[in-house]
Amino acid sequence: MLIKPTKKQLLRKALYTKRRLVILNEDTFEEIFSLKLNLMNVFLVLMISTIVLISITTYVIAFTPLREYIPGYSSTKLQKQANELAEKTILLEEELNKNQRYVESIKKVLIGDLEYAKFNKDSILAVQMEDAAKLTFHISAEDSLLRQMVAQEDKYNLFEKAQPRVNVVLFSPARGKIIKSFNQKDKHLAVNIALPNNAPIKSVANGTVIFAEWTPNFGHVIIIRHNDGILSVYKNVASLTKSQSDNVRTGEVVGISGSNNKDAVSLPLHFELWKDGYPIDPAQFIDFEY
Repeated sequence: MLIKPTKKQLLRKALYTKRRLVILNEDTFEEIFSLKLNLMNVFLVLMISTIVLISITTYVIAFTPLREYIPGYSSTKLQKQANELAEKTILLEEELNKNQRYVESIKKVLIGDLEYAKFNKDSILAVQMEDAAKLTFHISAEDSLLRQMVAQEDKYNLFEKAQPRVNVVLFSPARGKIIKSFNQKDKHLAVNIALPNNAPIKSVANGTVIFAEWTPNFGHVIIIRHNDGILSVYKNVASLTKSQSDNVRTGEVVGISGSNNKDAVSLPLHFELWKDGYPIDPAQFIDFEY
């Protein structure tokens, strides 16, 4: 009685049955190359080859610059440039916002709708002010002793000299009669000077022109930034001789008085003076009268 082999036995026999691969010369039938193998050897060779190929490909993609030539992978140089551009974009946005706030502050100066108490002493940019009544201060014992020592030394200091608060001499922008004085309560933060037609309007000190344009409310307006946080504003100017970003010297002509209508009377010069973001009375520092 014959025993029929099982499927497992047939599969094992098929995998391990040796076969001979022979390469012959077609003309002479001479054996050139022969190789004994079975299906199991073929599977093992293919599996090992596949694993080696996958390993080499993974290494190339992960650790060599050749990955840049594979579609879908970005270049290291391009990625670095993208990061640099992103950082520059953030810086440009910050500068743009800062300039926008600066322009808004300049607009408030131009229209006269300005509350000096809401300005930073270091710039004319508006900032959020805190209520001083809500602030609490704690004085330590060491601080109190130091204050007493300093007060005692200053009491008998005969060589102490007072320092002037203003170390800049301002030139008169124009010679004329003041027809409206500085009045902080009425929010008139300037002096109005009566001038004849075609009178020169001059810079009060060395500085840089930060604004020089025509406005609907005050005609031609020019704003000059000087040293020591001083800002001079000239409004109701008939024509300007300087442009934005120009450098001017003390007493240099920056505009001409007059009116848009040739037959009309010359408009008074509306002159403002600012120090560290605070409006000050120009008449206290400049002699406008003849």
